[in-house]
Amino acid sequence: MSRRRGKNPYKGDRFTKKAKGDGFEARSVYKLDEIQRRFRVLGQNRRVVDLGCYPGSWSRYAFQKVGRRGVIVGVDIEEPVGFPGTAIVRSVLEVTPEEILDALGGPADVVLSDMAPRTTGNVLGDHVRQLELAERAVDLARALLRPGGHLVVKVFDGEDAHAFVQGVRPSFDKVKRTRPEAVRQSSREFFLVCLAYQP
Repeated sequence: MSRRRGKNPYKGDRFTKKAKGDGFEARSVYKLDEIQRRFRVLGQNRRVVDLGCYPGSWSRYAFQKVGRRGVIVGVDIEEPVGFPGTAIVRSVLEVTPEEILDALGGPADVVLSDMAPRTTGNVLGDHVRQLELAERAVDLARALLRPGGHLVVKVFDGEDAHAFVQGVRPSFDKVKRTRPEAVRQSSREFFLVCLAYQP
């Protein structure tokens, strides 16, 4: 959704170097790569929604998996350069399911969300703001996914995280909590991998 700008203290770490070498804009792509290797959420000819798609690494990775017959639709307040699909430049809090479905050409097979607010250092405040984005991702996923579709959503851990996870479980056959290796040690983030949507 939005990300802190400025000097990157992680520019020398192995994931950042690997991303540069592999031609991706952000090291976060290896979070999705690990999730894909473990859970196989992406496949050929799928319709994929990437919420908070800037700078575009997750969408580019997804495009490699869905192929040219797949469809990628991204939503972000900033437009990524060279986006491999349709980018809707708007806040995820304002975009409607109908706009996304129209761009997709049908129900989504996968909804991805790596959204985070601009962090302030206030752990509780950042947690609350990030959960608002995660809840919006879940709401959109319920409106967009076909039965059996998948959702991957970032969550900042904290006092309301357990209740959030429990609220998601009834909508999916399986909900797995995972923390990919590429997540920075100082980060409180984890991902929910929600498999087989049950409307």
